[in-house]
Amino acid sequence: MARTAEPLARRRRRRAVRSFLFVRHLRHVRGRVWGLWPCWWVCCLSLCMLPCRAARAQTPAHPTPLPYQSLRFEEDYRFLRDPAQRTDLWDPLKYLALRDTEAWYVSLGGEARLRYEYFNHSLWGQGPQDHDGYVLQRYMLHADVHLGPRVRLFTQLKSGLEEGRTGGPRPTDKDELDVHQVFVDVTLATEPTVTLRMGRQELAFGSSRLVSVRESPNVRQSFDGLRALVRAGAWQVDGFVTLPVNTKRGMFDDDPDTQRLFWGLYVVHPLPLLPAGHIDLYYLGLNREEARFDQGRAHEVRHTLGLRLWGRPDPWDYNVEVVYQLGTFGAGQIQAWTAASDTGYTLRTVPWQPRLGLKADIISGDRNPRTQDLQTFNPLFPRGAYFGEIALLGPANLIDVHPSLELHPTPRLTVSVDWDVFWRESLHDGIYGNAVNLVRSGQRSRARSIGSQASVQAEWHVERHTTLTAVYSHFLAGPFLRETGPGRDVDYASAWVTYKF
Repeated sequence: MARTAEPLARRRRRRAVRSFLFVRHLRHVRGRVWGLWPCWWVCCLSLCMLPCRAARAQTPAHPTPLPYQSLRFEEDYRFLRDPAQRTDLWDPLKYLALRDTEAWYVSLGGEARLRYEYFNHSLWGQGPQDHDGYVLQRYMLHADVHLGPRVRLFTQLKSGLEEGRTGGPRPTDKDELDVHQVFVDVTLATEPTVTLRMGRQELAFGSSRLVSVRESPNVRQSFDGLRALVRAGAWQVDGFVTLPVNTKRGMFDDDPDTQRLFWGLYVVHPLPLLPAGHIDLYYLGLNREEARFDQGRAHEVRHTLGLRLWGRPDPWDYNVEVVYQLGTFGAGQIQAWTAASDTGYTLRTVPWQPRLGLKADIISGDRNPRTQDLQTFNPLFPRGAYFGEIALLGPANLIDVHPSLELHPTPRLTVSVDWDVFWRESLHDGIYGNAVNLVRSGQRSRARSIGSQASVQAEWHVERHTTLTAVYSHFLAGPFLRETGPGRDVDYASAWVTYKF
């Protein structure tokens, strides 16, 4: 009996120890898991939606379910006034009638995104390093109120959270809760359509090369101001005067940046001289009370003139843009420029429909930091992932050549691989980030090569609402980075799930 009881006692002690350790582990991670609780319901809801969609697939639906737009205020759900068109779980919220007429309604929507990011040798080994990555959360909720054919109110709240990043959140990582957009549209005329927009709003023009909503970072960009939109036949004309909104980390504390004024005029029209051609012509103005470049700090007034030619004459697509900038930097004169191209060819009859693409950019840098004049290009408010999700470099003082291959193994899955090679345009200027922030001074090296970057990305549209994305990039540091040190190779990995309704 003693030999039988002894093992039983030992087994009970082992179970007690394991239970104790497990409880300790739960207490250790409870704070981090609880901090992510909003994400769990989003993921569970996304999975629960799959059978709902399958069950509804047998019901006649709207011929083409409307895709969700990057600018959510551009979505139009008036067709859902007909109950027979409502086939999606969220359709009852997309059109809430206010009166017995099509033009009086409310449309509700939102987005949740959970994103994990990891860097090995962030900024090539410069600054604090994070060895296990961090989690970013984004939540957005909007209401689009139409009070007849001439008046509209659009409001949108945002919340951006960060968890576990060594060194704390970056400026675009965290904004606990704030008003992202709140504007009123007043339509003054209908033929042509003339609309006056007043309030806090997102701006995005062309290919988002110079003016973007900053989608990839956790917190998007908005502007406070006045905008006039004219639609006359094939002409689209936008004029605006705004102040960029400062992203602050607290609750309802974002405010307009009175140190920067941003204004401009953007015109789009078809161009029959080119295959499926369009032309964009624009002027953008920026006044910054204090701007910093490798040359130093000073008051900047910059005027940007641009021309963009683009089209998609299948199987080709093309996008060519040339930009010239002038103005003043302190007592000196600004003369900067860029030329960029993005050309692709899609093999429609080949399995997976591969697209072969080639991008090329040349972006001016400062010629002599000891003079008052400045030749460094300012990309204004560019998209957050200008050269990929790794986002180490911004479009200033660069030459880059960027071949790519895009594949579609299934209609919902896109896989892309690319290689980007970078050089300094001017050997007397440094390299910059997306926010025109100086990353490395160029005054201690005459090396031109910055390095090269290889990336692979997979994007799976699980269903209309849910998208899963994963990215891996490896940056090979070149002579310039090694000479200005530290210059270590960088590994970057990220994955995120987005749910929209």
